[in-house]
Amino acid sequence: MDYQVFDTTLRDGGQREGISYSVADKLAVARLLDEFGVGFIEGGWPGAMPKDTEFFARAKTELDLKNAVLVAFGATRKAGVDVAADPQVQALLDAGTPVVCVVAKSDIRHVERALRTTGDENLAMVRDTVRHLIANGRRAFVDCEHFFDGFRYDPEYTASVVQAALEAGAERVVMCDTNGGMLPSMVTKAITEVVARTGVRADRLGIHCQNDTSCAVANTVAAVEAGVKHFQCTANGYGERPGNADLFATVSNLQLKLGLKVLPDGCLEKATRVSTALAEIANIAPDTHQAYVGAAAFAHKAGLHASAIKVDPLLYNHVDPSVVGNDMRILVTEMAGRASIELKSRELGLDLAGHPDTLTTVTRKVKDLEAGGWSFEAADASFELLVRGELPGEGFVRPFTLESYRVLVEHREDGAVVSEATVKVRVRGERVIATAEGNGPVNALDEALRVALSQHYPQLKNVELTDYKVRILEGSHGTNAVTRVLLETGDGHREWTTVGVHENIVEASWVALVDSLTYGLARTTAPA
Repeated sequence: MDYQVFDTTLRDGGQREGISYSVADKLAVARLLDEFGVGFIEGGWPGAMPKDTEFFARAKTELDLKNAVLVAFGATRKAGVDVAADPQVQALLDAGTPVVCVVAKSDIRHVERALRTTGDENLAMVRDTVRHLIANGRRAFVDCEHFFDGFRYDPEYTASVVQAALEAGAERVVMCDTNGGMLPSMVTKAITEVVARTGVRADRLGIHCQNDTSCAVANTVAAVEAGVKHFQCTANGYGERPGNADLFATVSNLQLKLGLKVLPDGCLEKATRVSTALAEIANIAPDTHQAYVGAAAFAHKAGLHASAIKVDPLLYNHVDPSVVGNDMRILVTEMAGRASIELKSRELGLDLAGHPDTLTTVTRKVKDLEAGGWSFEAADASFELLVRGELPGEGFVRPFTLESYRVLVEHREDGAVVSEATVKVRVRGERVIATAEGNGPVNALDEALRVALSQHYPQLKNVELTDYKVRILEGSHGTNAVTRVLLETGDGHREWTTVGVHENIVEASWVALVDSLTYGLARTTAPA
């Protein structure tokens, strides 16, 4: 590949607040990144981090990478220390990776104040370390820390660090926007000037951008447009402070917008799946509004958009979502028109095109319900049940009907709070009464309803609530406010969301609960 996609999720990305990878996590992340087709995976800092040392040791026998090579990260030799005697440099060699990336100070202020050494000694540290790595059979990259800030302060010295690294044999010298304060025009200007000052070709340089101005991806693209062919990113933009350049947005922009081949064939379409899998390993909820790979990246809400999409989906999508493994979604809200309802129904496998009267009825109902506080854009299951109930020939019948329910909450003398629910329902012509306790009124209702239905629908044992969200609607106040409840439910194979709205939070929860179990029963293939 002409371009070097260098991923540092396991090193720089791991500095994000809230992320703590185990060694097993790091191995899993590396496999996913390799599957996505990156060329280099920076695995961590052996010698400085025991967990990283273990990762590289296990990687030798547990990783079988197809696209990427592992990179060990570290620092140049210490000031005044012989490179062959520096234990951290030796740890980089002991990691056994074919590539080593060392960080070097390139801002004279950091050299003098942080390292407390001279500019000349810092240049010697860079030369000695690079030469030592190459003499021991390693490819060497050099990250010039604080490159852009240093170049603006003292361009001559920062340029001399670049020259020292390349003259010593470094394969790439990476310009790091360590403080993340650059804008695209600043990046382009700096690259043009350093090339003119040193005579170094732009394709010998690399770029590493932090996201403190929310320009990390744009800055990386600007650098590539200026001739740089090595760029460093992290999956989902993970990293300290606001993070780093997002790997998925960066490669998608370069490949889809600029027509540059930066990944092997067939890899870009794995972006959405790999992004989500990496978020799960990091134990961070996926960003639904993340460019290209977010669940909302190709979600359309306005009726005007839906009308155009009905004619040609690309009229309101900047790329075909499938090229990054994503899907287009139509959101059903009070802004929805007939086209939105028709497209959303089709997405759920229901064809309203041949039923104009039903389409009109469903559109009106959605608008009326949304005006009253309902929200179907996050509750596809409730929307599908609404459509099925109106669609001629669908033959949809609710699996049970409610006669009544009652909930009691008892606060006992010992401080225990117990909820008890009784439900009376009709199931297949039979009147069933069931009572159960729970740790709250909604849980008690859920348990009682399951008891009532279990004899007729034993498959419900596989259906369980996974999340419960409550929101007080705007414009309503106090304890008598209108409440919206969203229930997320799963059966081990898929998940769905239902909604309920009422002045009484228990009733709102009941409506969402009934839809949840009804949808689960409608979708199950198990015998009743």
